[in-house]
Amino acid sequence: MTQQTPPQLTDDGRQLALTLGEGHHRLDALWLRERLPDAETLDPQTGQRLIEAAELPLDLILTQADIQDERLVVAFSDGHRGSITIDELEDAVRCQRSDDNASRVYWDSTLAPPPQASFKQALESDPALLDLLDQLHRFGFVRVTDVPVSEDGMQPLIDRIGPLRRTNWGGIADVKSVANAYDLTMTQRGLEPHTDNPYRDPIPGYIWLHCLTNAADGGDSTLVDGFEAARRLRQQDPDAFACLTEVTPRFRYHDETTRLESEGPLIELDARGEVTRVRYSNRTERIDLMDSALLRRYYAARKAFYQLIRSSELTLELKLSPGEMLIMDNYRLLHGRTAFQLEGGVRHLRQGYVDRDSTASRRLLLKDRLKPAHDSEAGTADNLARTTQGASV
Repeated sequence: MTQQTPPQLTDDGRQLALTLGEGHHRLDALWLRERLPDAETLDPQTGQRLIEAAELPLDLILTQADIQDERLVVAFSDGHRGSITIDELEDAVRCQRSDDNASRVYWDSTLAPPPQASFKQALESDPALLDLLDQLHRFGFVRVTDVPVSEDGMQPLIDRIGPLRRTNWGGIADVKSVANAYDLTMTQRGLEPHTDNPYRDPIPGYIWLHCLTNAADGGDSTLVDGFEAARRLRQQDPDAFACLTEVTPRFRYHDETTRLESEGPLIELDARGEVTRVRYSNRTERIDLMDSALLRRYYAARKAFYQLIRSSELTLELKLSPGEMLIMDNYRLLHGRTAFQLEGGVRHLRQGYVDRDSTASRRLLLKDRLKPAHDSEAGTADNLARTTQGASV
């Protein structure tokens, strides 16, 4: 984008004032100095910093700034000179995390149709895989069709995205009713909305749930957008919302061979005050004994949140057929199921985990590689989503 006005040194050279397109910015001298993309400052191959930024003088100032051939050319009081393209500078001043979060679509029970992707297409096509990952990022889940009906049928697609997360239960594990169940998922009872494994550190990022058979009477999957529930709680009961961001209950899972314990708030915020994670696991939560007034405040806040995530207004129900799979964001989505009866058949699902870093890396890498076509298609998809979804964006 073309520079509109010449850059101006302000605050005795400690800052640079400039306009990039429609945006007006004040850039600190130290901020500019430590991110100049010259070979003396950043490694050309890795992009990693070569200088020790903490050793730069705190009184560093800019002594010169100019625009030449779509590059910002600058000089500093320590004698260093360098430049950065206007495009690189625009990327640097743009808040990437906020832009990424802005693409999320919050939803409720009116979401139709649910986000869907083809296993076969995602396995064979990078654009199709990116579309799957984009839907997963935007909605917090995606329903995948055409999955091979075999015990490790989802493994090839996992291999396309990132390594399978192994736990004390192994890699891909069975989810079906068994005698002497070691976890309530292995019974026929309905399961309340919950996030998986909040007692682990780190918590698994994405749940992959693959249906092999589902002829039982009942056993429908229930999905709730935890970010939308948190948004509504913040709007309806700000004190309850604040309480659930401040109190950190413990979560634990113990069996004969395992001791897993961790802690964290039911609603976690990032540095900008935006919801970045929800936790809810009635089966494994343990709240410490604390001041009675705080305990009562927490119990009331938890109940208010529970009433939202249990409400029919926020709950989406769907039943997986053999060869279908759900991929769910375990930091955002609360999932559960209705009770089922085996007299009507067999319910056998397989479940695995993939972590957030490998999933995000794959999406961002594909987005960079396919950028021109993807940006055009994403703009159309975003506009469609914003006009067709009933929930807030």
